[in-house]
Amino acid sequence: MENQVLSVRELEEQDLDALMHYWFGADKAFLEGMGVDLTKMPDQAEWRETLRRHVQTPLEEKPSYCLIWQADGQAVGHSNVNKIVPGQEASMHLHLWNSGLRQKGLGTAFVKMTLPYFFHNLKLKSVYAEPYALNPAPHQTLEKAGFQLVKEYTTTPGWINFEQPVKRWEMTQERFNSLV
Repeated sequence: MENQVLSVRELEEQDLDALMHYWFGADKAFLEGMGVDLTKMPDQAEWRETLRRHVQTPLEEKPSYCLIWQADGQAVGHSNVNKIVPGQEASMHLHLWNSGLRQKGLGTAFVKMTLPYFFHNLKLKSVYAEPYALNPAPHQTLEKAGFQLVKEYTTTPGWINFEQPVKRWEMTQERFNSLV
C-alpha cells in the first residue's frame, strides 16, 4: 500500500464527476466483467441527477448510502449499500476506480474502514455482497476482510445487472466487532 493515508467519507456533490467517469468512462468489457448489462445503464445525466438527489436526502430516507474511498486525500473508489432494510441488512457494493490501485490490498483496507459507517449510521445487523461469481477480485477482497461465504446461486443482483451466478458474502455486526 506504499504508506498511503487511506480515509473514508460520505459521498458529496463534488464527487459526482469522478463517479460518473468511473461508470461512463470504463471499458465495456470491464463493466461486463463485473456483471453489468450495458443495455440497462441509465443516461449519464439522469444517473448524475439521481446521485445528486441522494447526496441531499437525509440519511434515514436514502435508498442508497455511498461512501468515497480516498488515498492521500484523493477519491479513488467508492462503496455503497442499497436494498436497505432499516435496522437489519443492506447489500454492499465495492469499486476501486483506478486499475493501478487494484490487487494491492487497498480494497480490503477500505472495506474494513467502510463497515463501521454502514453498521453504525444505518444501525444494521448485517451487510451482504453478491458479486458476479466469475469476477474473482471482489471475492478475494471480501474474504480477506472477514466476510463469510454463505452460498452461490443465480440471480439478477442489481438494477444494472444481467442474470448471473453470484457468491453471497455476509458480515454481521457481531462478527465485525470480534475482528477489530
